[in-house]
Amino acid sequence: MDERLQVFDTKMTKSYDNLLTEFGAIRAGRANPHVLDRITVDYYGTPTPLQQVGNITVPEARMIQIQPWDASLVKAIEKAIMTSDLGINPSNDGKIIRLVFPELTEERRKELVKDVKKKGENAKVAVRNIRRDANDSFKKLAKTSDVSEDEIKELEDKVQKMTDKYIKEIDKAVEEKSKEILTV
Repeated sequence: MDERLQVFDTKMTKSYDNLLTEFGAIRAGRANPHVLDRITVDYYGTPTPLQQVGNITVPEARMIQIQPWDASLVKAIEKAIMTSDLGINPSNDGKIIRLVFPELTEERRKELVKDVKKKGENAKVAVRNIRRDANDSFKKLAKTSDVSEDEIKELEDKVQKMTDKYIKEIDKAVEEKSKEILTV
């Protein structure tokens, strides 16, 4: 691949990967340990990712279990979960914290699907903005160097194909996540 295109392909890949990461944080009825990815715990004055202070397991379909390596962290982990946007109250037995995910209502599922579609649209906008930046850079290239119009046209066509590929991937990811959410 042309190194002039590689930069933009990398940016589009990052946009797509970011969307998948966001989708991982959306809970769809089943317990998914990735919903905890953005939660940090105050560990001796340092905000530390939850995965680094304990063992996270999924013993049942709708339960996540967190076993801190340091028992003194139980309260701090509980507090971090309660102040996050998860909307789940943790319970603990002094050693282990349990998060029980309630079954999603039909209304909540529809809200989540709307959210997924919105995130998908934002990702598509990001990819299109990258295409625009690419085309702008090619136009500048045409003015400043001795690159032929045909070469510029070819680069623009390749960027368009790349854009189409990522838009298709995003649509597929949105479709799959929506289906996962609506499956009871």
